[in-house]
Amino acid sequence: MAVHTEAAKPELRPWPALWALVLGFFMILVDSTIVSVATPAILVDLGTDVGNVVWVTSAYLLAYAVPLLITGRLGDRVGPKKLYLTGLVVFTAASVWCGLTNSIEMLIVARVFQGFGASMMTPQTMAVITRIFPADERGRAMSLWGAVAGVATLVGPILGGVLVDGLGWEWIFFINAPVGVIGFVLAMRLVPDLPTNEHRFDWLGVALITVGLFCLVFGIQEGQKYDWGTITGPISVWALISTGLVVIALFLFWQSRNPREPLLPLSLFRDRNFSLANIAITTIGFSITAMTFPLMLYAQSVRGLSPTRAALLLVPMAVISGALAPFVGKLTDKVHPRYLAGIGLTCFPVSLVWLAQVMTPQAQVWELLLPIGLLGVANGFMWAPIGSTATRNLPMHQAGAGAGVYNTTRQVGAVLGSAGIAVLMESRLATELGTTELAAEGFGMHLPENLHDGFSTAMAQSLYLPAIVLVVGLVAAVWFERPLHMRKD
Repeated sequence: MAVHTEAAKPELRPWPALWALVLGFFMILVDSTIVSVATPAILVDLGTDVGNVVWVTSAYLLAYAVPLLITGRLGDRVGPKKLYLTGLVVFTAASVWCGLTNSIEMLIVARVFQGFGASMMTPQTMAVITRIFPADERGRAMSLWGAVAGVATLVGPILGGVLVDGLGWEWIFFINAPVGVIGFVLAMRLVPDLPTNEHRFDWLGVALITVGLFCLVFGIQEGQKYDWGTITGPISVWALISTGLVVIALFLFWQSRNPREPLLPLSLFRDRNFSLANIAITTIGFSITAMTFPLMLYAQSVRGLSPTRAALLLVPMAVISGALAPFVGKLTDKVHPRYLAGIGLTCFPVSLVWLAQVMTPQAQVWELLLPIGLLGVANGFMWAPIGSTATRNLPMHQAGAGAGVYNTTRQVGAVLGSAGIAVLMESRLATELGTTELAAEGFGMHLPENLHDGFSTAMAQSLYLPAIVLVVGLVAAVWFERPLHMRKD
């Protein structure tokens, strides 16, 4: 196998290359969740409302998710190193732009460019792992990638809280500039130039999936704002959502009929583990993005915690997840992935339900930290086994395409999680607090004490949505097959 030959060459130095890549990967994943803790500060400073400020996250995730299908393939064609470096430049420049904006509209536009840069970088990290590590070592490599993915999504709110309190919300974006420069230098020196493969690009597929996802996400996220009725003229929320679903169905039909090289190689899904891993990671992307908003808003609006203190609630989750990652990584190459992933995907919904039960105005901090610690166990056991299961059996010439599909499904899940939780929070707040206007105001200030019970109940109930979605991921993981290299043993 070519991958064994490449990995055996000392000049490739797989581990230093991987460390260089995951620095940038860490940065772009932090930006998926860092805005959640800064939501009240951005809302007040830019004079906007909750619907618009959630778009700061959704626009980033949408611009991140849609191009992944083509940037994975593009990495195969021009080389993963070149595309990674290009994306890193775009991401870093857009981060500075985000920090310099003074309107919510311009911030959303800058976040779109930031997401596009991230979409160029992410598939290359998985593709390089697949191409330079032997199959029997790929689990350990993927455990590092998985640990970075898990810890980054947890560190985002913590880092965001410290920066918002100390320097202002703009610095959650400015901090990316020095990290981006360091990441560029390391990747330039340590990441190898790998052989390229010729690919054609399915531009019709790109157009269909872009339109479909935008209509679906916009319809879901703006539904509460328009009371699930008319947006403008003949266009209604339900018409927009229906259009999105129809266009996505047309995209899938076109992918099955494309006589050349489809954007989404449906043949990849003939591998049972690849299909199931994509289902599982979609539910994880959905839930991690969704859970941070209600928790951070409860901590700041009801408990009166500063952004830093609110974010520090997540420290047990980050520490436990990081500590478990090396242990789980060693097991990933030896233990059936259904057992490892099953532990994580069982702990995750249990911890969310537990957290929902204790999120009251009178709750002690230690009562919140216990389920948050269990969230760390969940993250420690999910990322590496699911990621390695998805990519382990892929042929080398489809490494980029497979990585693109896997990361796309994770990001689509995150986009839907951001949109879905926004709708549910607004709906529950309107119900518990009496009016939509009062519910929206509650996001940007410390609430009067007489509203604490209703606000806490609304935030707690919102956590049931990601918990339910995760059950689907657990069912998928239970059906994982034993990897090929384990069958040979």
